[in-house]
Amino acid sequence: MVVAQETLEQTENIPVDHKKLVVQGEIICLPIYPKKNSNYFPEENDLSENLEAYNTKWDNQQFNPYWNEELTFPFQLAFQDEDFSPPVDRKMVITSRYGWRRGRPHQGIDIDLQVGDSVKSILEGKIRYVGYHGGHGNTVVVRHYNGLETVYAHLSKSLVKENDEVKKGQIIGTGGVTGNARGSHLHLEVRYHGKSINPEYLFEFASDTKVRSDTLFVTKKWMTPRYHRSTRMSKIVIHKTMEDIARIKEEQKKIYTVRKGDTLHRIANKYGLAVSEICKTNSLKYNSVLKIGQQIIIN
Repeated sequence: MVVAQETLEQTENIPVDHKKLVVQGEIICLPIYPKKNSNYFPEENDLSENLEAYNTKWDNQQFNPYWNEELTFPFQLAFQDEDFSPPVDRKMVITSRYGWRRGRPHQGIDIDLQVGDSVKSILEGKIRYVGYHGGHGNTVVVRHYNGLETVYAHLSKSLVKENDEVKKGQIIGTGGVTGNARGSHLHLEVRYHGKSINPEYLFEFASDTKVRSDTLFVTKKWMTPRYHRSTRMSKIVIHKTMEDIARIKEEQKKIYTVRKGDTLHRIANKYGLAVSEICKTNSLKYNSVLKIGQQIIIN
């Protein structure tokens, strides 16, 4: 009997599966034991309330509670889902992309819809903000378990309230033209700690609606609209490791030869960079006078 009991205990201490969770932007795998064992792993929803990235700066009043926070680049994101729910029922047609648009940053993508069409949460999460927010008009913000937030703007009506838990694909509102909207469309943003990310870096807005990678690194480029143009899709290169980032940075280094009439401002605008970035890379002063033939490193 003693031997049998020991054998049973040993069997019960062998994991039957593993649970993948996202904690502070990283994937961890925890064992699932048989239910009779006291170490049986609880349901995912029981753990979600304890995830720091999910709960930090929870604020139902402010659209962006992270307004005074700075991010360190690159940072890692992880996803539990391999795909996401289309935010609209109709075929997704992107009418304006993340990037520089009419001299201003466009911090999301615009998806075509008609007034009254259903708008759905692309991932499971919890409603953090519902309200009328400036140019966004009627807006819903959903926070997800890896700390990401998705913003659904220009809605005609919100169908959820703050602190509601929502499933992937759940209807949260209806499409409209509220706020600063030129015609009916859904303005969709993806944010992390208050800063916008190019949604197409994370999600493939095609018929198979795939999350591009279960883990990836986000660099400053993918959170800076000036690096992109709203009229065309940026070339997507996913950074899965720090080695990827180092290699791509080296490959993207360019040498620009100064021509007659060039200034730091003109070169910066041409490559979608800040003057300060060029100065830092090339050890130049902000008011440096360039010489014809001088070589400038462009990152």
